[in-house]
Amino acid sequence: MSTIKHPVGPQSSKVYWRRRLIVGVGLLFVLVIIFLIIVRPGAGPDEQGTAPKSAASAATTDAPAAAASDPAAGASACNPARVQVEAITDAVSYEPGQQPALSLSLTNTGTEPCVINVGTSKQVFTISSGADVYWTSTDCLTDPADAEVTLKPGQPVSSSAAIEWERVRSSPDTCDEATRDAAPAGGAAYNLSVSVDGIESATPKQFFLS
Repeated sequence: MSTIKHPVGPQSSKVYWRRRLIVGVGLLFVLVIIFLIIVRPGAGPDEQGTAPKSAASAATTDAPAAAASDPAAGASACNPARVQVEAITDAVSYEPGQQPALSLSLTNTGTEPCVINVGTSKQVFTISSGADVYWTSTDCLTDPADAEVTLKPGQPVSSSAAIEWERVRSSPDTCDEATRDAAPAGGAAYNLSVSVDGIESATPKQFFLS
């Protein structure tokens, strides 16, 4: 008779049957574990049998692009001795009722790009005749703003918008007045001076009011 059904040995048959039962249960447990690893119950169709994604492949593709680099990055502040400021008017002589348009130009005379604040908080336009100051742009300035720009060597940069002078005197005390004293005309000569970030124009720009 087969020893598988009826084990033979010095110990009782119950001991041998118990040992076989333990081995069989252990083998069944191993098979179950292997089955669970392969099938992975609860995993979605795309997750079964696939390897984990790498950090690079799992990264989102719609992340915002890197911000553009600041054009002034790496440039140092302008040396006042290397910045030329020029006062500009749109004409030399103005007819009665014609208002002078005032602007400025900046030129970096150095060899490297530099950064300067050209905002209204740093601009000052002054109109004078002889020793008499008639008008200053900062007398009634509201909401001054900063604006940094990079000046490239030898490339003049002009102000984007001109300031119109209404041919009147100005002072901080007359900002709320509807009318101000008119500046003399009849061929009177005036000088426009400009400063930007504390740098004065080298020479004033002369013009005439008819």
